[in-house]
Formats: sequence, C-alpha cells, structure tokens
Amino acid sequence: MDAVPAPCSSEPDPPRGGAAEAVLQRLVDEHGGRLFQLARRFCGNEAEAEDLVQEVFLQAFRHWGDFRHESSEETWLYRIAARACGRMHRRRAGEPERIGSLDELLPFGDPLIAAIPAEQDDALQAQIRREARERLEAGIARLPDDFRVPLVLKDIVGFDVHETADILGLPEATVRSRIHRARLKLRALVDEALPRDPEAAPPPAYDERTCLDLLEAKQEALDRGVPFDSSIICRRCRSVFASLDLAHDVCGELAAEALPADVRERLRSRLAGGN
Repeated sequence: MDAVPAPCSSEPDPPRGGAAEAVLQRLVDEHGGRLFQLARRFCGNEAEAEDLVQEVFLQAFRHWGDFRHESSEETWLYRIAARACGRMHRRRAGEPERIGSLDELLPFGDPLIAAIPAEQDDALQAQIRREARERLEAGIARLPDDFRVPLVLKDIVGFDVHETADILGLPEATVRSRIHRARLKLRALVDEALPRDPEAAPPPAYDERTCLDLLEAKQEALDRGVPFDSSIICRRCRSVFASLDLAHDVCGELAAEALPADVRERLRSRLAGGN
C-alpha cells in the first residue's frame, strides 16, 4: 500500500519543477472542489477549510516521490486528507453529539408520519428541499467525526464503500455501518422539516425486524447507486425511505460546488513555489 505522509516526520525536499508540480496542479483542478467540500464539512468554516486543503496538496507535493502508484492518485490524496482531518480533530476542543440509537432515529411509534415530498406540489417541494439543505449543512457538522468523515467521503465526495474503507484504513463492514447510521441521523433531521400526513399512520404492515431488514436493503441500494423497489413496503416505511432519499440526494448536491477561485490561485501559487 502507498505510504501516507506521517504527521511528525521531517519533510523531504519537494521535487522541483516538472512532473510533480504538473500532476498536483491537475489534481487541484480535478479534486480541489470536492476536497474543499470535505474540509468545509469537517472544519465548519471556510478559513480552516482552506488551510486544510492547502495542507493536503502541499503534503502530496512534498511526498510525491513516495507515491508508488499501488493505489490511485485520488485514493492516495484522500488518505492524506483523512489524516489531516484526524490531526485537526485532536486539536479541536469538545466532542459533537452522539449519533443516537435506531429507536431514536426511526419513527416506529410516531402516531403521525411525514408526508412524502414527491407527492407535494412543486412550490412545497422546492421549499422542503431548501430547508432540507439547511438542516443537512448544520447536521453534518454535528455528526461525531467517526461517522461524519465516512459519510462525507461516500455520499458527498462520491467514493464507494470499498474505496472509503481503503482511504480510512478500516474494515468495510465498519465503514458501511457508520455511513448507514449517519444517514439515518440526517434523515431524522430532514423528517422534522416535512409536513405530517393529516391522518394517523396505519399500523406497520410487518414486524419491526422485517422493517429493519427492508431498511438495510434500502441502504445497500443507496450504497450501490441502484433503484429500490418500494412497491412491497407499507406507507410508514415509504415515508422513512422518502426522507432518506431526500437527505441522500441533497448530500450529493453538496459536492457540486467548485473550489473558490481565490483559493485555487493561492494554492497554485504555493505549489509553483514548492512551499
């Protein structure tokens, strides 16, 4: 496996000119925007996010000679980013709120369930999506780091579960579980913003264990980016899955933002100067 720069090791002299600078400038163009979104969600403000992105690319530049191409450039770059996030966490005071249990994250006993966004009129759907984005921006920042970083890498940056596990150096099962729990936390935040169905929800069509199995199948479909057949589920599960889809879709939109032009130019200048 390609080595990742150690945080406390002495820095080697960066390779001057030519290949390393050209490759890293290309990586800034290809991944700078997504790395900045990862940094923003981790740091909580743009100034610290800019510092983190610069640290990632400068570490990559200084250690380009150590990269043996045993993994993709992208995976190696995000391993450096994950290490940088971990170092920043150790410097930050306080710990975000806990993730919550399944009983807290799912509306098994609620008398009224959320309306399904796709069944509302266009104006209400647009309002729901705006509020969902605001809630998700705040909610992602409050996730515990062990859940936030895998969720951001998978559902915002766009890596699959295997790649996310490779970047973080964790078992796939651990990463998958953390992503699923984080999604449910964000789903619950979105659910709070949805209008309620006016009538009491019908009783569940299945027992709780079956509902949880269906939810796991739904999450695995999101992991793979494939459709899930909702025709076999009850209204209560459809409501849960609809808010889960909305949270997942909005997360995917967050990565579309580009690296700010001023940040890009400062980073290009520092890479060109090798410091």
